[in-house]
Parts: sequence; C-alpha cells; structure tokens
Amino acid sequence: MKIGAKYKIVRRLGGATVFEKTQGPKYALRAQNRAMSSKSKPKAKSDFALRLMEKQKARYTYCVTERQFSKYAKKSLEKGGNAGALLIQTLESRLDNVALRSGLASTRLAARQMVSHGHLLVNGKIVTIPSYQVSVGEVITIREGSKKKPLFATIEEKLKAAKVPAWLKVNIEKKEITIDGVPTAQASELLFNVGSVLEFYTR
Repeated sequence: MKIGAKYKIVRRLGGATVFEKTQGPKYALRAQNRAMSSKSKPKAKSDFALRLMEKQKARYTYCVTERQFSKYAKKSLEKGGNAGALLIQTLESRLDNVALRSGLASTRLAARQMVSHGHLLVNGKIVTIPSYQVSVGEVITIREGSKKKPLFATIEEKLKAAKVPAWLKVNIEKKEITIDGVPTAQASELLFNVGSVLEFYTR
C-alpha cells in the first residue's frame, strides 16, 4: 500500500498521529512552529468532512487500502449487532496487526513487510498475506530460517517491552504468539471515532 507524504496526511487529519514517524518530538516541533506561523483560523468542517476524516484516520492507522477498508466496514454493518465492535475485531484480527501488537514488529509497515516476506508461520504454515484473519487458538511463530536474520536479532527484548493486549498470549522463550481470545480494542486506545466511521458508510 502506497501512503505518500506522511506529514501532509497527518496535517489533513487534524494532527492525528496515525504513523509512527509522526509520534516523535521532531513532528511535534514542526506542528508547533507551523501553528505559530499560521495567521488564518481553521475553517469549520461539515458533518460529512468530519466523518470522512475519522474514516481516513482509521484507514491509515491500520494501513488498509480504501477498497479493503470499505469492504470491512460494509460487512460489519450488514452483520447487524454491534457493528463498531465487529469492525474493530476485523481490523485487529489482521496478521500484520498481531505482529505489531505482540511486539514481533516495531511499526505497522514493518509488520506488513514481515508477513509478506514469509517470516511468520500460522499453525506451522507460512502465511504471506498481511490481511489474513487470525482465529482463536491459532499460534504464530517465526519461520526457522528467519530466526537468525538481523530482523529478529533483538526479538526477545521487543517481546518483553511490548504492551500486549489481553487477547494475545506471548511465550517469550519460544517466541510464540497465541490468539487467546476475540480481538478487541478500547475506545481510549483508538485514534478515531468508530461510530463516525460507520456513519460515513450509512450516509
């Protein structure tokens, strides 16, 4: 997925730090200087523009294409029930997201590359599709031939430092990740309003 200029995207999204690159002091200083030098007041956004912005925040947070994200959202709405929870479950169930949440990868783009290059196994089989939907009970491990690569040189330290969600179980010694429950994410953990995202697709 081609993303483009990350700083410009973040500015369009109202400063939401959806990329790791824009979460450091360098971006914060650039944003502060830009705000101080700007003489014009930001224009009020329409309801449509606000919903569009929330949708874009969600899409860029998970590095998903427009077409794929639309598919996820519409399927969640079609199933009925708590569409917001279903959408988050789908996004969090992506294999690249598991690689990130577990600590196997430091960034989401690195997680996508890790999967697409065939470094990870799901129940002993190589999976190279970042969007692969994991299921409860599945086990993710590192391919034997990849363990000695520089990519995994400090993997134990990364796994120990990771803030792992409750639905993942990490065995640091075996470098093994088990899907121990249904993927979820608290509203406070998200950079977007899932309700507004779904409203965008029901307009």
